[in-house]
Amino acid sequence: MRIIVQKFGGTSVATAEARRRAAERVVQACREGYMPVVVVSAMGRRGEPYATDTLIDLARQVKEDVPPRELDLLISCGEIISAVVMVQTLRALGYEAVALTGGQAGIYTDGNYGNAKIKRIDPRPILSKLQEGKIVVVAGFQGIGEDGNITTLGRGGSDTTATALGGALQAELVEIYTDVDGVMTTDPRLLPEARILSAVTYREVCEMANQGAKVIHPRAVEMAMAKNVPIKVRNTFSDAEGTLIAAEIPERVITGLAHINDLTRVTVKLNGGEDTRRVQVMVFSLLAEAGINVDMINVNPGEIFFVVRDEEAEKALTLLREKGLTASGQRGCAKLSVIGAGMQEVPGVMARLMEALDGAGIDVLQTSDSDITISFLIKQEDLRRAVEVLHRKFDLHKG
Repeated sequence: MRIIVQKFGGTSVATAEARRRAAERVVQACREGYMPVVVVSAMGRRGEPYATDTLIDLARQVKEDVPPRELDLLISCGEIISAVVMVQTLRALGYEAVALTGGQAGIYTDGNYGNAKIKRIDPRPILSKLQEGKIVVVAGFQGIGEDGNITTLGRGGSDTTATALGGALQAELVEIYTDVDGVMTTDPRLLPEARILSAVTYREVCEMANQGAKVIHPRAVEMAMAKNVPIKVRNTFSDAEGTLIAAEIPERVITGLAHINDLTRVTVKLNGGEDTRRVQVMVFSLLAEAGINVDMINVNPGEIFFVVRDEEAEKALTLLREKGLTASGQRGCAKLSVIGAGMQEVPGVMARLMEALDGAGIDVLQTSDSDITISFLIKQEDLRRAVEVLHRKFDLHKG
């Protein structure tokens, strides 16, 4: 049995025309000899009647706070509606199909409402329907706890449903359909020369997503990577080949650029002396207790530097100053990350990056790195120019 998992996001099922395009993708897979398992998101975005945000707004109009159990029960409805409508669309094209909730599809999760993790998948319910010759349409973004309550999987939940099912069903491929042609070298809104990557590794695309790129959720990629199931990111509305995500592809020094806007660089001055280490521990414990995420941390005997989101900056500074610390913030920063699995084997990458930024007159406020990523903190006003010079420095505009 050749199984393919095809996931369609909210824009791909938002209208009757879009759903028909999506259904035609499913039919094409049938003609190619596959047994399709389809995963769908809720139809549309906020304002659309069955979108997740619309359902949340509906409940909060009655009373602002909604219990987590009831909230998950409510927001799972959008995907269930979408699954039933997709079944009808496929039936109208002459194909037998059946809709399953996450629980009916054998997806079992922990009890963490709103951000549940998949614990196990029983593939038998889906396999039995496939053996009956039916296309299986699964409501994404959801599962069922061991106590029988519906849970939702949080951000990127439908992508995670698709890749988790791909692994459990030993699918040949997971296709993620969206409204873009694939994973791009950088944000095309910043640089029109950005191009579609034909292939990228699991590690690279995870890092791109973690560093701000709007691609596929890292948790979904990790699910596929664990079972070595290839992913193809494609556009429902075009014939572009899309981007293959797999374990092994020919490595490039630099694959792509990602960025995060609206950051504040916080500086904490230390007086030195025997209590320096105690103060260092206190700073990060204080921020952790307040639920403030920090990034690009640099600690030395005289100063601590780190980055927070602009909206959390004032809260962070106030907490630190209330403890008698000298803390200041530089707003209007951006984190630009350069990602490439091949940089580990090539000396001088950092030098080339710094040369390019220096040649463009761009000040680097701070850096951080991992094995396949080098990140720069720069002024947000310099971001577009920095993307342009680094994209050209490493010939990312070339196929």
